[in-house]
Amino acid sequence: MAELELIEKAIQGNKSALNQLFVDNYKILYGYMIKLTGDEEISKDLVQETLLKAVINIEKFTPKAKFSTWLITISTNLYRDYLRKNKRVISLEEIAEPSISETEEKALELIEQQEVMKIIKELPYEKRTVFILKHYYNYKYEEIAVIMKCPVGTVRSRLHNTIKELLKIMKERGMLNE
Repeated sequence: MAELELIEKAIQGNKSALNQLFVDNYKILYGYMIKLTGDEEISKDLVQETLLKAVINIEKFTPKAKFSTWLITISTNLYRDYLRKNKRVISLEEIAEPSISETEEKALELIEQQEVMKIIKELPYEKRTVFILKHYYNYKYEEIAVIMKCPVGTVRSRLHNTIKELLKIMKERGMLNE
């Protein structure tokens, strides 16, 4: 069944259709929250809260964008609220280290990805979110602007500055050659 059809049925109260929408979009939503928060437990909590808000507000959803975009918008707002309430830096120490059973090449790749994610996590929320939405999820500038509730020009500027900052930090840490 097509997403639009599932959305229409879910808005009409069909629990099975709503459940299917959640199943279809869970991996995207959870992956986004892991990248954004760097914390598995916080991500799980925020995903659950996002899904609950989606259940409560499904009648308000208008299919102008993908269902996943709506869920990511909700989760982004919830994370923003979480940051305001907690006002603390979330550590990435909990990200799992590569296991002994993996090949050395795979382990090195995982460590490099973790190092990049640590750098991304050090960035301010606005820059980090724009970068993740664009480079991990391929959202268009206009879609990111809607999610972030800011002008498209601001999205472009944040993304440009974020990439410059990432490259600078990666060079400083010896991850890139001059």
